[in-house]
Amino acid sequence: MIVNIVECVDGARRARGVAVVIDVFRAFSVACHAVENGAGEYYATADVDMARRLAAESGGILMGERDCIMVKGFDYGNSPTEIEAVDFAGRTLVHTTSAGTQGLLACSGADEVITGAFVNARAVEEYLRARNPELVTLVAMGTGGTMRAQEDMMCAIYLKNALEGYPNSFETIKTFLAQVDSAQKFFDPEKKYAPERDFELCMALDRFDFVLKAAPVRDGVVRLDRVPTGFSAAGAALGPVSQG
Repeated sequence: MIVNIVECVDGARRARGVAVVIDVFRAFSVACHAVENGAGEYYATADVDMARRLAAESGGILMGERDCIMVKGFDYGNSPTEIEAVDFAGRTLVHTTSAGTQGLLACSGADEVITGAFVNARAVEEYLRARNPELVTLVAMGTGGTMRAQEDMMCAIYLKNALEGYPNSFETIKTFLAQVDSAQKFFDPEKKYAPERDFELCMALDRFDFVLKAAPVRDGVVRLDRVPTGFSAAGAALGPVSQG
């Protein structure tokens, strides 16, 4: 198994083999929470207008952001804290973001596309080991899909190390990532769209035991399907959302 790392939307376009599209802060951490909370059909698109059309057609819930802020008229933004306790049982979700969902649609040259984040890193590793493809492309989506984000690159390196048998120190990574520019929104009380709890939820290593596999539905739209893997997730309980 050859494991390559590429970055941003341009890198996604070059992805081959099995592509793992990584968006830690916050799209594919949010997606795992939504699926765990019972979401039925889960659609991802790169386009806001397409998201609105899909939701109108399906009676679905709109979720997503541009420049980190919830799109006007959407039901939810891109915060795991916001949806952590929401029961989506059987509901259709439509998700669009500035980076993660852009990457899913850009990986047109890959044989298969799954999402990746720290919250399901072990599941991604186990899935890839079971599939044992000749080539894996880890796509660190970055900020807005155009600029390196340390959390996505560190997650890509973490996965590459795991797959190739090199040691990882997650606590070191977590400490480092709390200081990077892209994490500072979580610690700024003025930025209500990114509560501090988002950081902890996005850094809850191996909380989920499944991967999300992208299946093309129509031009510009993929469906994310939950695929279980062969390990028991940590299921780390982080405690209730603070009320004060």
